[in-house]
Amino acid sequence: VQLQASGGGLVQAGGSLRLSCTASGRTFSRNVMGWFRQAPGKEREIVAAITWSGGSTYYGESVKGRFTISRDNAQNTVYLQMNSLKPEDTAVYYCAARPPGTVTILSSPAMYSYWGQGTQVTVSS
Repeated sequence: VQLQASGGGLVQAGGSLRLSCTASGRTFSRNVMGWFRQAPGKEREIVAAITWSGGSTYYGESVKGRFTISRDNAQNTVYLQMNSLKPEDTAVYYCAARPPGTVTILSSPAMYSYWGQGTQVTVSS
């Protein structure tokens, strides 16, 4: 699975962005997908994740109620809708995929086998 993330940019606090992650590979629809972020000097942390069916999602505490993850398996794309953005959301955002056939959402980056190149999100105050 190869992943291509896009949609990052500069936005003012309170604004919105939507990130997209397009996957290539026959098994995309069977992967648990996640979005992670990493700010300078900080560890990579999970933002959100979604099962292959879309029936189960997970959100990091700091983004609950503001971010929404979704997927369109027909388009091989996962989305992250980010609303009410805050300066502390500034980071490089990565999409990632667990191995094909996995059904469990896990929060550790080590449990994800495939990674996109990252897209910068900057929120100004």
